[in-house]
Amino acid sequence: VAVGILDVDLCGPSIPRMLCVGRQDVHQCDAGWVPVYTDAQKSLALMSIGFLLENPDDAVVWRGPKKTALIGQFVSDVAWGELDFLLVDTPPGTSDEHLAVVENLRKHKVDGAILVTTPQAVSTGDVRREITFCKKTGLRILGIVENMSGFVCPHCSECSNIFSKGGGEELAKLSGSPFLGCIPLDPQLSTSVEEGKDFIQAFPESATFSAISHIAQAVLANIAAA
Repeated sequence: VAVGILDVDLCGPSIPRMLCVGRQDVHQCDAGWVPVYTDAQKSLALMSIGFLLENPDDAVVWRGPKKTALIGQFVSDVAWGELDFLLVDTPPGTSDEHLAVVENLRKHKVDGAILVTTPQAVSTGDVRREITFCKKTGLRILGIVENMSGFVCPHCSECSNIFSKGGGEELAKLSGSPFLGCIPLDPQLSTSVEEGKDFIQAFPESATFSAISHIAQAVLANIAAA
């Protein structure tokens, strides 16, 4: 399976760190920009503004038109090759980045959006507006994920609901959207993301891996059912 990840969180590009690819140079070829590959098999390709900044601490202080232009380039001028899936990671909210992605991908077959929330009402309120955005732009909602749903103790594996629980599932019911599942707040997952390690290979027996795998299968099933 060939997968591309387009990181359009222009003000906080964290995907390169999470995938442990560092500060790679982006090269040009006849077809456009060459994405950064995370493995020797070239099964996972990534493009992010993080690769284009001279200093990783540089702030991207851009107005809407400049953001829109760069996202357009990321969609049309990157030599993605033949992909099975292109995942687009956006910042929270419903801003220029989201509109630019929807407009630039409209000519392609867009399967839909996956919305991520934490259980608290403050977060589900934001995601409720994102649901409205999807409906207004004709973007299908593949489902809602509840992140940080309980804390898994690394010593006894007991799960405690620090941020309450069930907000994402309740939002899915109220909006008529599929509920994909919950991901707990797991220190092992947090450490893996911080250090750019492969959590799935390191902790294949964990409850968190099982939750992520269930969500991935649910997304694929929803895409196939379209």
